[in-house]
Amino acid sequence: MNKPLDHEALPAQGGWSREVNLLAAAVPPIFQTSLFTFDTYADMAAVYAGRSHQLIYSRGDNPTVMAFERAVAELEGAEAGRAFSSGMGAISATVLALVSAGDRIVTVRNVYSDAYRLFELMLSRFGVVVDYVDGTDAEAVEAVLPGAKLLYLESPTSLAFELQDIARLARAARTHGVVSVIDNSWATPLFQRPIAHGVDLVVHAASKYLGGHSDTVAGVVVGSAELVGRINASSYAYLGAKLSPFEAWLLLRGLHTLPMRMARHMSSGLALAERLRAHPDVELVRHPAFSDHPGRASLSGFAGVFSFEVGEAIDVPTFVDALRLVRIGVSWGGPESLVVPALAPLQLAKANCFARFGISPRLIRLSAGMEDETLIWADIEQALHGARR
Repeated sequence: MNKPLDHEALPAQGGWSREVNLLAAAVPPIFQTSLFTFDTYADMAAVYAGRSHQLIYSRGDNPTVMAFERAVAELEGAEAGRAFSSGMGAISATVLALVSAGDRIVTVRNVYSDAYRLFELMLSRFGVVVDYVDGTDAEAVEAVLPGAKLLYLESPTSLAFELQDIARLARAARTHGVVSVIDNSWATPLFQRPIAHGVDLVVHAASKYLGGHSDTVAGVVVGSAELVGRINASSYAYLGAKLSPFEAWLLLRGLHTLPMRMARHMSSGLALAERLRAHPDVELVRHPAFSDHPGRASLSGFAGVFSFEVGEAIDVPTFVDALRLVRIGVSWGGPESLVVPALAPLQLAKANCFARFGISPRLIRLSAGMEDETLIWADIEQALHGARR
């Protein structure tokens, strides 16, 4: 079946550099400082001349943040990384570093809604054209790649949980000189390592599973030193979306428990998905475990987030309001179980990718948290019963 979680995949030192950690602390200290001072004019001049790597200012580099960047880069098998104050900070800086006015982006339908809004509301101002393609159809993606600047993937996709054959699409992108980027927040590096399949850059909303405690908003991008260097030089420093040292420390803490947490999320998610498949009021369960798409081959396990569509006998708002243990919330990846009914975001009239690409108003996204799965199911079952018209 699925490969077991690789506990050895976690960096032993959590990305921490022994050269910096002079006191050999078991847990990396928080460098809660805005700047770093110089002993002499010559020391400062050497940094600006490129002869020294001494740190200057925490909007650029900070030891605690750098430790998190190294840790995620190691997990993904990448050369370098750059952390941000949000997932959208990572996405925006990455896209803006790679795309110029008049360029074209190829992406998948049902991409993350705020990435869609970035493309439609911001990049369109500069004449950037975006082609939205059915990512499950590799031939359709390949057909529109020639002449594009960027291929932006998300496997599985938001709400619809559609898979892409990322190895095939990454090869096609390189053939046409297109840089490939993928959002790997759902799978995490434990269940999918896109760089090993040829993808150029990997972004994460670190607020989700990497942090794992619903107490941090952060993002990160990893890839080759050359591409991350382009992001550093052209967009990172000027967007101002830097990650704070304290949040980087929280993320490093979260990474230490990632294998154990993902094992629990996976088992609960699969058990709940199976029960929902068998429920008479559920018409469809969208979970990658039930897919026979070639894109499943890159997954060694499954996260605890999926969606399901209820039948017409169920009133969606009543169902959501009847939940007691499971809460209503837009994020996922923390210890609490959450639902998002698609009916709410579908009411947005402007720049709504879900409405544009046929997401059903009867679809509900479920994030299985760390609670006992039998308690989660009992809550869902009673809410379904109470929502029957």
